[in-house]
Amino acid sequence: MSAPLVQLSGIRKSYGSATDLEVEVLHGIDLALAPGEFTALIGPSGSGKSTLLNLIGLLEPPSGGSYVLAGRETAKLAENDVTALRATQIGFVFQFHHLLPAFTATENVLMPGLIARGPVTAERRAAARELLSDVGLADRLDYLPRKLSGGQQQRVAIARALSLAPPLVLADEPTGNLDTHSADDIFALMRRFNARSGTAFLIVTHDPRLARRCDRIVELVDGQVAGDRPNLAVRESPPAGA
Repeated sequence: MSAPLVQLSGIRKSYGSATDLEVEVLHGIDLALAPGEFTALIGPSGSGKSTLLNLIGLLEPPSGGSYVLAGRETAKLAENDVTALRATQIGFVFQFHHLLPAFTATENVLMPGLIARGPVTAERRAAARELLSDVGLADRLDYLPRKLSGGQQQRVAIARALSLAPPLVLADEPTGNLDTHSADDIFALMRRFNARSGTAFLIVTHDPRLARRCDRIVELVDGQVAGDRPNLAVRESPPAGA
């Protein structure tokens, strides 16, 4: 069995620690994610899902516990090393795309590489355009975000998240702002990249339809893991076309 891609042990997160109003929102989280897993993170609003995603994404540190990502104990890393680890290991997809409005679809996809690796090369530009073609936007390569539908913008965001070929993509309500048809398309797209490249996905969703189509379902309630189960209905389904 391969080593976990993500290993959380006793993770806690508090806010307001410098005041008398300290509030702990995550209470001793233990969670492991294997390479290639396609996992739903569910739970009621206020249960700590987005906070947990931020910690896994190295966007903020835990208040206690251990977080090992790709074999590295993150608490021991200098800030620049955390930034480099995040850039190479993690892609992000959010509910509200966060595309740069003055840049084309291709330029948005190139942005993580520009930040992590410097000036854009012809090879990287070609790879970005190929990614956009893979997500169904071959005829929208040079469109600005305002010229794209919500579903198309989310496709750009997925291509951007995959642009550096990270082993893990964190998606926070990636279909929450879309109609049912567009949501199904976006989910199928993430599934396809998971199957094709082995990229692991951790998806926060309030949509039970989509959660039921993930391989594993982790439930967070009041800052604690209340459930963690394989989705046998998905695992036992025959592949499409079988």
